[in-house]
Amino acid sequence: MIYKVLGLMSGSSLDGLDIAYCSIDWQDNQVKDWKLIEGETLEFSDMWKSRLSNLPSQNGLIFAKTHTYFGHYMADLVQDFLKKHAIQEVDFIASHGHTIFHNPDQRISIQIGDGAALAAKTGITTICNFRTQDIALDGEGAPLAPLADQYLFEGYDFYLNLGGIANLSANINNRWVAMDSCPANQILNTLAQELGAEYDDKGTWASQGTVDQTLLEQAANFDFYAQDYPKSLGNEWIRQHILPLYLAAPSSWEDKLATACEHIAIEISASIQQILQKEAFHKKNYKVLVTGGGAFNQYLMESIHAYCNQNQEVELFLPDPSIINFKEAILMALLGVMRMEKVPNSLKTITGAQRDTINGAVYQG
Repeated sequence: MIYKVLGLMSGSSLDGLDIAYCSIDWQDNQVKDWKLIEGETLEFSDMWKSRLSNLPSQNGLIFAKTHTYFGHYMADLVQDFLKKHAIQEVDFIASHGHTIFHNPDQRISIQIGDGAALAAKTGITTICNFRTQDIALDGEGAPLAPLADQYLFEGYDFYLNLGGIANLSANINNRWVAMDSCPANQILNTLAQELGAEYDDKGTWASQGTVDQTLLEQAANFDFYAQDYPKSLGNEWIRQHILPLYLAAPSSWEDKLATACEHIAIEISASIQQILQKEAFHKKNYKVLVTGGGAFNQYLMESIHAYCNQNQEVELFLPDPSIINFKEAILMALLGVMRMEKVPNSLKTITGAQRDTINGAVYQG
């Protein structure tokens, strides 16, 4: 069956709502063919950036209101997107929502953006809550990206997504494993904003800085990095522990950006090493597909390439820019199709759950 789907992703970097209008041909529990027809990032208003950023510290009533209002706001953005691109055929919306709390050790992962509001306002059936069933069964609820890697982007050894959080997945002897490696664009964008820009274009400022060794050591001094996978990071942990560390450091903003890139590269290299050693997987060279906004940061990419090639031969591949930008929204469309087809869309080998699960709450349009 060919599905026409809107995948929605609100990422931790708060740059806006990624919308991917996809055609996915699902046959015999596989994707026979697929296409990104249209993709666009609709920037959040300053009010919504502030509200989402501050929500973790607000009271219960404000939280509940924001959950509902954000669902209606996303519906407005969806309607703008449909009108702009003259799209009339949509089978359903698959919405990730915006993560406010992610504490899988407490069986909590909260993404706001009311699916019922989305369905009611757009008139389009909406699927949301793609993590909760996995977490209820002791999984991490993350990362989700390996499903896209498995079904849509075959042919690589590792898959690295450089979003607000850097996550890594690998297909080792037909067994998928994955982890969150470290904070990424959340740090880089926060530091760039101190210099008056939304992000460090191509890593230009980072390339002008010098690595602060003291800050680099402090950034690595967290128990998370020594943990075995599967493991995942929450935005609130990054806001509480990582961002204050960088913001308070006495070095220049350029030095902090250079240090952050160095830290990201070191942790990604370490994650690759951890997987290779644990899975006892060795070959002459490894192919890594890189997506997410960080893939456009040339300085960061050079740092990752340098560190990854210290221990093995690694080649980094960049897909078409549309895939780099919209992979996570495309992923949501795929997870929605799998939910409709009643196929597990979260795997225990990736998340550590008791079993594979079918995630997603459905609201009829």
